[in-house]
Amino acid sequence: MLTGPQVILVLKIAVVAVTLLLAVSIVAVLRGHYRLHGRLNVAFFILTLSALLGLEVVARVLNPEVFDYFDERTRKALGVHLCFSLPSAGLLPVMLWTGYSGRRRVHIWLAFVFLTLWTATFVTGVFFLPHTAP
Repeated sequence: MLTGPQVILVLKIAVVAVTLLLAVSIVAVLRGHYRLHGRLNVAFFILTLSALLGLEVVARVLNPEVFDYFDERTRKALGVHLCFSLPSAGLLPVMLWTGYSGRRRVHIWLAFVFLTLWTATFVTGVFFLPHTAP
């Protein structure tokens, strides 16, 4: 069974990996490769959703005590992280819909909002959440 620190480490690796995928997607759209951009974003969505669902299964079904080791400081860091990660996850399906339905202006505006939230998600998740037990 995975321990809390192991789950956090796996999630950090997943966040770094999908962030690299997102960066490649941004480069693709900047170079005019819109179809590739869309396909990479679908992969980003699927991988991110899989990580979220996997975390929920581990934390709520398989081992609800997995994060009981968190101290008050870590719980606060998690709270800050969730303030960014949950809205960014909520924007993902909207981003896909606006992109595929040709709502370019809304899609670009949402992209800036999403990238701001994702940057904060990355920073708080990778640098503020400990992947070692206290």
